[in-house]
Amino acid sequence: MRLHRNLVFAVIDGLNLIFNENKYADKVVEQLLKRDKRWGSRDRGFVAETTYDIVRWKRLYAEIAEVKEPFTRENLWRIFAVWAVLKGIKLPDWKQLEGTPSRKIKGRFDELSKIRKFKESIPDWLDAVGEKELGKAVWSKELHALNEQADVIIRVNTLKTTKATLQDLLMEEEIETLTIKGYPDALQLKERGNIFKTEAFKNGLFEVQDASSQLVADFLDVQPGMRVADTCAGAGGKSLHLAAKMDNKGQIIALDIYGNKLKELKRRARRNNVHNIETREIDSTKVIKKLHNAMDRVLIDAPCSGLGVLRRNPDAKWKLQPEFIENIKNTQQQILTDYSKMVKSGGKLVYATCSILPSENQDQVNTFLKSEGGKDFKLIKDKKVLASESGFDGFYMALLEKK
Repeated sequence: MRLHRNLVFAVIDGLNLIFNENKYADKVVEQLLKRDKRWGSRDRGFVAETTYDIVRWKRLYAEIAEVKEPFTRENLWRIFAVWAVLKGIKLPDWKQLEGTPSRKIKGRFDELSKIRKFKESIPDWLDAVGEKELGKAVWSKELHALNEQADVIIRVNTLKTTKATLQDLLMEEEIETLTIKGYPDALQLKERGNIFKTEAFKNGLFEVQDASSQLVADFLDVQPGMRVADTCAGAGGKSLHLAAKMDNKGQIIALDIYGNKLKELKRRARRNNVHNIETREIDSTKVIKKLHNAMDRVLIDAPCSGLGVLRRNPDAKWKLQPEFIENIKNTQQQILTDYSKMVKSGGKLVYATCSILPSENQDQVNTFLKSEGGKDFKLIKDKKVLASESGFDGFYMALLEKK
């Protein structure tokens, strides 16, 4: 591979924004890719993948480069040089890369690869939490899997097309997809590509949604004609899947504390030809009280640490703080207590997170079931999805029924 100056400069600028200005990696990459209209798909791929790669391995690369945060521009070039050497890329004779000690870099890499927190590039405190909750063997495997690049998985919009038809249409646009056993609505892209430019996407034939996330709608056991609440709906990936499962019949009330996310859900619903979703912003306790004992199904896709989705959000491990995880557990318990009141007698509730920590998952469900608010509920089943076993995002879901 030959390095091009304008592409490498874009990566350095991006890393500066992510590491020094605390910007979100996905937003930074999105901006970088708009920098030069002449860039082809290979150029764009280099900028996006190199930026994410260096974010993912920040601790390891910084340790090898012997630099500490906040990183100067010179530090960022040293980190980039480590990345390039370890990838076996021939360094050009640019002044920023002069004197790169290639042999020392490789030796240091071999040395540090014996220590998990460097090998898997993770903060000390997070490494300790993971080992304490999952045990050394499971955590080591999971951490390794969460450092793999995530595949692109899409969900077929069955309101508009079938899996086979969509595969044919995408093939016409030179995008090859594979079916995934056990995931009825999912297709996996054989190679990464900009699928948002396809006619199939513009026509609402699919949404991008990880395979693990697609399990939730089935788990909630919805039927056409039901009243369903998606209580932390966000931009509505799961609401749209529920609508398809319900054949657009019945009512889905999509709730969230962020009105702007619900606007995005409305836009997506129009493209998907979904018309049984009503959005409501939670701007007071009255919004929830009005729905007490009224819903056949309630989905609580709770806010969480997001440790199960580090493959696609590698910067989260650097942004997360120990106090955030402690605080979010209180929020999760509060949400379970408050939102479970919407379930009517005989109705069902799913509590889900994209975390792999038992303290955010099974422990929360058990605490709720022992509480005053949970005394009328019983656990029907739960499912723990580990990235190291499934190859997809880490996830948890529990199905509860109200007596």
